Amino acid sequence: MSNLFTRRRFLIGSTLSASALTLSGCDLLDQNADIATVLRSAEQLTMKAQRLLQGRSALAREFDEKDISPSFRVNGTSAPDSDEYAALVETQFAEWRLKIDGLVDQPREFSLADLKALPARTQITRHDCVEGWSAIGKWTGVPLASLLRLTGLKPTARYVVLHCADELEKTLDGSGRYYESIDLIDAVHPQTILAYQMNGQNLSVGHGAPLRLRVERQLGYKQAKYIMRIELVDSFAALWGGNGGFWEDRGYEWYAGI
Repeated sequence: MSNLFTRRRFLIGSTLSASALTLSGCDLLDQNADIATVLRSAEQLTMKAQRLLQGRSALAREFDEKDISPSFRVNGTSAPDSDEYAALVETQFAEWRLKIDGLVDQPREFSLADLKALPARTQITRHDCVEGWSAIGKWTGVPLASLLRLTGLKPTARYVVLHCADELEKTLDGSGRYYESIDLIDAVHPQTILAYQMNGQNLSVGHGAPLRLRVERQLGYKQAKYIMRIELVDSFAALWGGNGGFWEDRGYEWYAGI
């Protein structure tokens, strides 16, 4: 673990311009002049330190094709154990729809074809697992900021919650189903994408088909797989353990910055 946390991703020599890439996301935060202040007031020390040192728009390091790892372990669930998900796999996700609702102006649903028709971003980045292993992969998907612009945000929206198909624990109240969350600052970051391809191929089931989050400045358990629904909320109070994620409800840190 010590090696993992010493490899902090401070931006050095990136070929991308953070200022240019983040212009499209800034309008979302500007809808409510108090959003950044409210979010910063709730940040923990690690998040404050990272954003102070790097800036909230700093980019994670991106690599070249030659750096892509020959193997990339499956993190978390290898496949959701449900008839619903199995049926989606059978049709190659033709019937799958991504629902976006909650504190948005216009709730929407998107098919996989809809997402692939939108402007995409490709990035080659390193995945750092809390278990201590890392791998470099090439991800292609739609920037989350693009979808949030299409739905619009209510002034009270603070967090993006990703509800997933995998159920790690069988519970009556649904608390065993995987979910994750990020704040709006990370949601509109230029490298935050909803990926539908890995290394030039459609996502495999093991790696989160049909859609997974890539939020490149955070640890692997934040990279939610098998996304079914995105909900905009003002707090975590109504979400099971109230800590903003499956593992967070079980003691992990919410902001898993690296």
